[in-house]
Amino acid sequence: MKEQKPFSQACENNKAAILEVLQSELAVCKRVLEVGSGTGQHAVYFARHLPHLSWQTSDQAQYHAGIQQWLVESKLGNMLPPLQLDVRDYAWGEDIYDAVFTANSLHIMALESAQNFVSQVGRALPENGCFLAYGPFNYNGKYTSDSNARFDRWLEQQHPQSAIRDFEVLDQCARSGGLILSADYAMPANNRILVWRKRSSDTEANI
Repeated sequence: MKEQKPFSQACENNKAAILEVLQSELAVCKRVLEVGSGTGQHAVYFARHLPHLSWQTSDQAQYHAGIQQWLVESKLGNMLPPLQLDVRDYAWGEDIYDAVFTANSLHIMALESAQNFVSQVGRALPENGCFLAYGPFNYNGKYTSDSNARFDRWLEQQHPQSAIRDFEVLDQCARSGGLILSADYAMPANNRILVWRKRSSDTEANI
């Protein structure tokens, strides 16, 4: 019997809103790395609606079979088989992409992993390349909604190292890796898309 494709309702709920941002932020990009492709649903949807992009999926090995199912069924020529990638590996960003995208991953990682990811992501980007992170975030150590507070308690029950991350902590990590915040989009269901860009040498000279 054929194994059923993995499915995430959250991906279905947020994909259209995320696409609107990607259409703007990735308009001149050619190669995108998605870190934490999960079920593969986002990758298929975005690759289909952004045909100018080469969409590179990635995740830990146990998720590859599900991603591959979505890829094969989609028959998309601009969606690439998943790379094995673990952000706990301090040498993960060895190839160069125009952009790196991740959705709903930072709050399910341990804090150290999230910090390493954001600190190292600039290594995979050229000057002016962008890093986009979708999910819930805290600001000034505070939740942005009651629902996010409830979600954070649920995360802790699932895994004690999971938690909604503080924007300021992530921004500091991004800056240490040569990135500066360029946009912060409000999204449905009290989520955000944070966009950092890799500083050019001219920008660095003026800081």
